[in-house]
Amino acid sequence: MQLRDALDDYKRYVESGTRFPGERRTTGGRFTGDADRLVHITENGSLRDFGYPLSGLTGIERSRFGLRVDETIIWFDDSEVTSTQSYGEETVVKTVHKTARGTVTQYDRTVGRTHLTQFSVSTTSNVGANNISIVAYVSLAPDGQDTRIGQLHHDESIEVYHSDEHDFISSSTGFRSFRGQVPAKFDDVLATDPTEYPRPKADGRYEEDRLSGDVVCYLPLEDGQVTYATMLTSRAETTRPEAQDLLSGLFETYADELEYPPTGTNHSTRYAQRPNAPTITADLRVLSLLAAPTGLRIAGPDFDPYYVHSGGYGYTWFRDDAEISRFLFETDELAELGLEEWHERSARAYCVAQRDDGSWPHRVWPHNGSLAPGWANARLEAGSNDDYQADQTGSVIAFLARYRSSITDEALLEMVDATLEKALESLDETLEQDGRPVQCQNAWEDTIGRFAHTAATFLEAYSALAASEYERAAHARAQADRVYDAIDDLWVTDRELYAMRERPATEIANGKSRIDRRADAATLALVGAHRAYAAIGSIDEKRRTRLCSHLESVIDTLWHDPDESEVSGLVRYEGDGWRQRDQDHEKIWTVSTAWGANAAAQLAELLSDADDPRAIEAAAEAERLLACIALDGPLSASTTYLPEQYFDDGTPDSATPLGWPHALRLATTVLLEESDVASALRQPAD
Repeated sequence: MQLRDALDDYKRYVESGTRFPGERRTTGGRFTGDADRLVHITENGSLRDFGYPLSGLTGIERSRFGLRVDETIIWFDDSEVTSTQSYGEETVVKTVHKTARGTVTQYDRTVGRTHLTQFSVSTTSNVGANNISIVAYVSLAPDGQDTRIGQLHHDESIEVYHSDEHDFISSSTGFRSFRGQVPAKFDDVLATDPTEYPRPKADGRYEEDRLSGDVVCYLPLEDGQVTYATMLTSRAETTRPEAQDLLSGLFETYADELEYPPTGTNHSTRYAQRPNAPTITADLRVLSLLAAPTGLRIAGPDFDPYYVHSGGYGYTWFRDDAEISRFLFETDELAELGLEEWHERSARAYCVAQRDDGSWPHRVWPHNGSLAPGWANARLEAGSNDDYQADQTGSVIAFLARYRSSITDEALLEMVDATLEKALESLDETLEQDGRPVQCQNAWEDTIGRFAHTAATFLEAYSALAASEYERAAHARAQADRVYDAIDDLWVTDRELYAMRERPATEIANGKSRIDRRADAATLALVGAHRAYAAIGSIDEKRRTRLCSHLESVIDTLWHDPDESEVSGLVRYEGDGWRQRDQDHEKIWTVSTAWGANAAAQLAELLSDADDPRAIEAAAEAERLLACIALDGPLSASTTYLPEQYFDDGTPDSATPLGWPHALRLATTVLLEESDVASALRQPAD
């Protein structure tokens, strides 16, 4: 997103009560992607690339399509969109535009680093073929630049380049005509009204056609159709002739296939025997779209690259990513989803990204694992652990320890064991004498303290190691016992829940109590951690009762059901004021709600294994919360995507789709599907 676009968006939404000005939202529309390219198609069919974190290539920053009849242009964003849909594992997005001069059906599909957009035109009047064409405006930003860009005009394509990144535009029918366009002038940027693109051709600017990333193309139709393509390339990887040959081949291969569901393996078919095949398909599609070839995933499409209202989302967090990997692995074990290659890529990526001290950095670029901008890199700097997120290391260990049992490649097993050895040492270094983790940053990345959630990730990690055949399993078992005993230090008797944290000494010195008694959705991780511990140790009735009370108290406290809309679910924690805009209440989060559903499902299994009759109540709670994020639930968009947050009026907000709740939805759906206690719950009464 270039600054000009951010300022335009600011002009449009500065007065909005539920929109943050200057962002590039994906809360509407759909994505298509392949390999390391990720393209967003808005409700009106315009395109924008979001794949820079996955490939290192920027691509399309702005676009607009329309129908030209005689000398009149009908832009699709001014027309009625009658339907949008997506289908298939590889994802083809269909958009139908209803215009005053006819219907245009648009199909979008990404193949490797090439995005194909096919237009099929059916006019309502007799218009000669020479008098009708598709208008395609696109602004490319090679190497993330919107200035100091050049164009080369070839016989069958237009090349837009900066230094390493060279992007190509082509059409199955060629170009009736085209023109370049230099960036908006200062007066346009500073004007009160947003700039409309494309802008009129500049007078007297002989260099305009060659010194910009903006291109306006008029595409002739053949039999009422044309396919438009943009290809992103790296000069170091692809030569100019290779790129042009590839484009020609793609037109021949795919021009007639975009109208139909893509061929090849389809998740819907593969999982057709499972009652929740549509959910499995939807969640795996999202998690695939967000993944780089390295196996690392972005948290979500980056809607705020200037960090105006957030710290950015287009990076790999090892907490989120490892939690996703663990949920995928556990779900694969239950449902045999065939994700072996996914697990191996993730494991290798974590081993490579580990720091010498055994920990993992705050955020990395998924396309190469290099350090990305972040604010929790204390272990790379001089200082305390305050600005370190120890739960990330715990989450990676928990996945690797579980995945270890399925490894058949000796070299990979040695790599994983070497990684676990250093990681275990790092975890031990950040465990205090009292059996709880050190003071550090929390899962929500906005507070310092000694958190119940961090303790949960440590218990999960130590327990997973202890249950494995790893050579230091006995040591991990002893550490798990210490954490298990210490967790009760955070029990709040009168609230019947585990507290969010122990506060830092500086806050206590200022008169605050040692224990932060607030309910926190992240503490729901304690349930899954105890289920992991149950594989190596005994959970007594008192602890089971406390887990039941904790789940009930946290869900009751954080549950929010606003009157002004149909949305309902869990907020993050008491007093969460982030991204509220004009709202005076904490916002509902899909990850909190999904966490609640998963914790309840995990508790049902834990109780069932102990023949505890309270299992049925936990399963019922899991089903209730899962319904909020189900495909037809109030927190799931019509696209099946889960936005990170919702305003009380039902407006979705923030990263969309967010990977973490999709993994939670998938894992919880399959766990309940396989659960005996949940099956009993669904049986009709006699």
